[in-house]
Amino acid sequence: MINLQEVTETNAMIKKENFDVRTITMGISLLDCADPDLDKLCDKIYTKITDSAKNLVRVGEEISKDFGIPIVNKRISVTPISLVAAGACHTTDDYVRVAKTLDRAAQAVGVNFLGGFSALVAKGMTPAEELLINSIPEALASTNLVCSSVNLGSTRTGINMDAVRLMGHVFRKTAELTKEEDSLGCAKLVVFCNAPDDNPFMAGAFHGVTEPDKVINVGVSGPGVVKKALESVHGESFEVLCETVKKTAFKITRVGMLVAQEASRRLGVPFGIVDLSLAPTPAIGDSVADILCEMGLEEAGAPGTTAALALLNDQVKKGGVMASSYVGGLSGAFIPVSEDQGMIRAVEKSALSIEKLEAMTCVCSVGLDMIAIPGDTKASTISGIIADEMAIGMVNAKTTAVRVIPVIGKKVGDTVEFGGLLGYAPIIPVNQFDCTEFISRGGRIPAPIHSFKN
Repeated sequence: MINLQEVTETNAMIKKENFDVRTITMGISLLDCADPDLDKLCDKIYTKITDSAKNLVRVGEEISKDFGIPIVNKRISVTPISLVAAGACHTTDDYVRVAKTLDRAAQAVGVNFLGGFSALVAKGMTPAEELLINSIPEALASTNLVCSSVNLGSTRTGINMDAVRLMGHVFRKTAELTKEEDSLGCAKLVVFCNAPDDNPFMAGAFHGVTEPDKVINVGVSGPGVVKKALESVHGESFEVLCETVKKTAFKITRVGMLVAQEASRRLGVPFGIVDLSLAPTPAIGDSVADILCEMGLEEAGAPGTTAALALLNDQVKKGGVMASSYVGGLSGAFIPVSEDQGMIRAVEKSALSIEKLEAMTCVCSVGLDMIAIPGDTKASTISGIIADEMAIGMVNAKTTAVRVIPVIGKKVGDTVEFGGLLGYAPIIPVNQFDCTEFISRGGRIPAPIHSFKN
């Protein structure tokens, strides 16, 4: 049982340490909307979303008011559109029209984002999936709230290198089409290896085909809370450090459970998972990098950073699973550069490079996230960065992702402002040596030997 006394314990976290419930995300299945007629498909999609989520924002605001817990975002995830629209969409323009329908529905119900303009192509692409992927740049440039993701590989299937090569061009084109907004369209686009079906965080949220018709997933976050807790055990042993992180993660997750259960009850929608992810914001004191510094590093990126992040990620997960039987999604520590003041500071001091960030993704929750790179970066170089990250996820049987932003017109030494939760970022240099011949081989990198389990 969860009681109000547990919530009362978190008052200091909320008032002084930037603790919040980052999102209530309603997952909605659109499989029953499939129709060979594009007009009917769009009508069904709009009706299903607006009927299902009509009370989502109101209920989220009521829960926030009733319990005094900040709920930053209300979001929707839908079935990957490549599965829903394959019968009706025969051109990229058709898929863009579906994206605009999703955007209208999201605006009608008042949510912050809608995820699921997505394709799952870990082993190969159907013609419909390839069409959707090619439509992503125009779809993101012509909508405001729609987010897109593509799963390019998995531990069970290997890596679809044809799709990896294509996504390098998609990132470039998305950047070009949104260059008047500092290539912001790429902030709404992410590629995965081992993408989870129940992730409530954008831009990678989609409603998996194994999920029920509707579900409520909640994402909680509290880097500031963890940092404050660690300040009280400064200089103590690793055993004390681990226990402190674990106990703090337990408390945070219990609040998420309360919000999830209340949202489920008030909306009449089944509860899915709580995603306990230390997702930072640009606010001072809400940084994963600052947690690493509190552990004893001068800056994120110093020797020992990967070990410190591994410890943090593991203890966060352990505390979460103690607090709830339904921890899912990504759960752990995020390292988005533009959204974390400490990460930005480390990049500006040259303590943190894209190569060190890649090493850190071996042990964090996701991957290379919200990294601004020079606008003249070649598509094949972006594909190479993606391939490296997909390989880390495949071999280590973990979720990895890439959300890079080639900011058109910007070079190393420049800074780009995204605003809001997306923050700002210095342009990070990337390795200029060429990988085009490798990326152009085509085909699939096979699954690792340890994938053969039954």
